[in-house]
Amino acid sequence: MSPSRPAVFLDRDGTIIRQVHHLCDPDLVELIPGAATAIQSFRDAGYVCVVVTNQSVIGRGKLTEEGLAEINGRMNDQLEAEGTQIDGLYYCPFAPAKNGDRTSIEHPNRKPAPGMLHEAAEQMNLDLSRSWMIGDMASDVLAGRNANCKGSVLVLTGNATEKDFKHADHIEPTLGAAAQWILQNENCLTAVEGK
Repeated sequence: MSPSRPAVFLDRDGTIIRQVHHLCDPDLVELIPGAATAIQSFRDAGYVCVVVTNQSVIGRGKLTEEGLAEINGRMNDQLEAEGTQIDGLYYCPFAPAKNGDRTSIEHPNRKPAPGMLHEAAEQMNLDLSRSWMIGDMASDVLAGRNANCKGSVLVLTGNATEKDFKHADHIEPTLGAAAQWILQNENCLTAVEGK
């Protein structure tokens, strides 16, 4: 069996694509400037790039699985047009309680729970201890912490508020800046699969 690989787990809305509340229209999918370049820089450095996204719009009855596939396909098409791609995508359709607490675990797969990260690690042979989580909310960075990732970075291109800052290991304005910081400060960028 090949050795496990490090990953970068990425939130979707507000991290890779522009934040749209309860996104249901594929025509509203728009990459955040620099996101594709950031993803490719991670892939060039030997990281597996995996999107992990809470999609309560399904649980709320606002979007079908087919509709979600169309939205994700639109994002993938835009990434490919800019010369990159993601290596995997996991989503949780569970609709949470209405208390708005993004730090409480209500479902094993819904961030801040680590279920999607654990599932990806098992299926894709990933080393969580050498992996990072990047997102725009407390639930994202806490999912990385709860999965025992190396670290979590909060980006400010989505819904981040000052309340979220205390949960992050590091804060950067964009995914591009987060990639630059991680790659400059990463000590384990050793040979991965011949790189």
